[in-house]
Amino acid sequence: MERLSRFVLGHRRLTVVVALLLALGGGGALAVLLPTVSESNSYPGLPGYEANQRILDTYGTGGYERPYLPVITLPEGATVDDEAVTAALRRGFAEVAAATGARVVSYVDTGDRGFTGDGGRTTFALVFGGPVEQGGLPGSALGEDAGLDTAVDAALRPRLPPGAQLWVTGLDPLATGADTGGLDVSVKLLVTIGLAVLVLGWVFRSALALVPLLTALIALPVSLLGLLAAALVVDIHETTLTMVPLFGLGIAIDYALILVTRWREERARGIDGDEAVHRAMATAGRAVVFSGVAVGIGLLAMLVLPIPLLRSLAVGGAAVTAASAAVTLTVLPLLLSRARPRGAAREQRGWTAWARLVVRWRRPLAAGAAGLLAALSLVALGINLNLPVTGDLARTGPGHAGLSALRDAGVPTGPLTAFDVYVPPGTDPGAVAATLRAVPGVHAVAAPSGPAWRRDGSALLTVLPADEAGTPAGRDTVHRVRAAVPGGVAVGGNATQQLDYLTVTYGAFPWMLAVLAVLTFVVLARAFRSLLLPLKAIALNLLSLGAVLGVLVILWQWGWGTEALLGIQPDGVIGTFVPITVFAFLYGLSMDYEVFILARMREEYDRTGSTVDAVVAGVGRTGRLVTAAALILFFSFASMALGGELDVAVFASGVGLGILLDATLIRSVLLPATVAMLGRWNWWLPGWAARILRLDLNKGSGFRVEATTTREVVHEGDRGVGVRRSGGARGA
Repeated sequence: MERLSRFVLGHRRLTVVVALLLALGGGGALAVLLPTVSESNSYPGLPGYEANQRILDTYGTGGYERPYLPVITLPEGATVDDEAVTAALRRGFAEVAAATGARVVSYVDTGDRGFTGDGGRTTFALVFGGPVEQGGLPGSALGEDAGLDTAVDAALRPRLPPGAQLWVTGLDPLATGADTGGLDVSVKLLVTIGLAVLVLGWVFRSALALVPLLTALIALPVSLLGLLAAALVVDIHETTLTMVPLFGLGIAIDYALILVTRWREERARGIDGDEAVHRAMATAGRAVVFSGVAVGIGLLAMLVLPIPLLRSLAVGGAAVTAASAAVTLTVLPLLLSRARPRGAAREQRGWTAWARLVVRWRRPLAAGAAGLLAALSLVALGINLNLPVTGDLARTGPGHAGLSALRDAGVPTGPLTAFDVYVPPGTDPGAVAATLRAVPGVHAVAAPSGPAWRRDGSALLTVLPADEAGTPAGRDTVHRVRAAVPGGVAVGGNATQQLDYLTVTYGAFPWMLAVLAVLTFVVLARAFRSLLLPLKAIALNLLSLGAVLGVLVILWQWGWGTEALLGIQPDGVIGTFVPITVFAFLYGLSMDYEVFILARMREEYDRTGSTVDAVVAGVGRTGRLVTAAALILFFSFASMALGGELDVAVFASGVGLGILLDATLIRSVLLPATVAMLGRWNWWLPGWAARILRLDLNKGSGFRVEATTTREVVHEGDRGVGVRRSGGARGA
């Protein structure tokens, strides 16, 4: 790091020119990337996804898209069997199909009493649209911004018999949270930048507060070059381009904070000019490198998952992390070499006092914090990753009224999760339909013979389950249907694809965790020259992440205070993609703080030989830094959570609250308490391990380690000073 800083400061013009060219190149990279980004969520290899793709390719509707249900209650004395009513409904449903391009099936098409209730006075239809990007929503006559429920109502209502009532329900009309059309990244970036300036002003109390922000603004366009390179081998999803700026702003400011803070300390010691930069780079710069590697590992571990969206997020997050570290270690030294600080970064009295308190009461504080986190982790075991059930969805509005009308008529709510079955050419759809009608849990099977259901020799069937797919009984029905169909017949549907997603993604999760643990252990063992500190760091991170999932369950499944805090009604489930992405983002960010603090503790231990002094000085000098970094990242994700989009709000609140939880209970309590409890064992590195890690025991990159048998003065907590003999590698 010191050699790098000397090179940078010795070639100022070259560094500036390269940085400007890369930043400008990032703007060009964005122009190249935008036309190529993917808007669809593809899951190649998943049986449910492949079935849905066959359905969409052949019929253009249905598949993954959930049905809308127009529910009609006829006036007293009228039933669906009346000729006039039947004719009116046939005309109305035909108009719905013509106006929306949707595929419609009802009692008048099938004669199946499963589409009726209350003796035929109430009836419903299934309306299957296509994906928005394929024109599956209403045509131009109804306006491109009209929802399918609005279009169905407009097409059907004028053709109903006098006195009939109409509501359009379905999982989508019942969904909570607004569809805002995605994140308004520019507005959220401005909000986040404004809040970051306030936090940086609180930390530095001078114009120096703008330096980390400038570093971040250079790093963001540079990261787009990495994305462009990654696009050669990985499909980049549009979600990545919306999340990377908000995530990158926070991580880049984090890295700049640690280097600027350390530079101020060196200036306060009387070190002037470039030498202060070199010393800061030799210590804080090294921490930035290891932190960047740890964050990158956490994100890139998602590459083991066979989901393109998750892989896109992985490379996007890793690209902005790498760019942030690179700009911090090259451009920032140039800025600092010409800066003149006001004041100095010293140990904060409040944080030093807190560290002493934690060291003194380390066991009860560690037990209390670990107990709370363990309790939240136990709550996380009840996480629900399935489809929402109607009881947890909208409690007012036309969708809810339609649902109530179905229930009042004695119709089960399972048809809201109806799904398509693709019958290939050469297979008798009538025989398949008869087989499926006999499957326990199936309410009805629709098998129309019109052109919307028969094409190119294939056929579509629609299964109406008695129970919603979000319930255990509904999921069992899906499994029984898949087991009952003959070979070559593909079972599609929203629920089917989601079940496959859960199986594949979370089946691969142990492999992702194993990759993370091994790589993180190696990186941190080399960083801190210890075997126990990496194990402790991994254990604390897993405990922290388990607690975050518990908080998500409380907020979004149990709904405790969610509407009051965010103004969004939770729907009783956690999005299938949320736990894995929250885990990947938080694992890296949590390790980020771990590296910052432990690097300082290790440095202080090498200087003093006292674990207690290392804990107190380490927390005292990094407490404000970690707090500021956590606040800035929290603001980045909080700005995402306030947009009204339910899935985005769940993910962003998970990462944002996880950052706060990690910066408080983990880094402010458990980390210093456990380091104090472990004492000299923190720094244990036997010679055989050092050889495997290819560490030169007589040369440390900022840490001084020996491999001899010697007498060491050790400070064991509050027990005073003692002497021990030790062998192998140890902190000197």
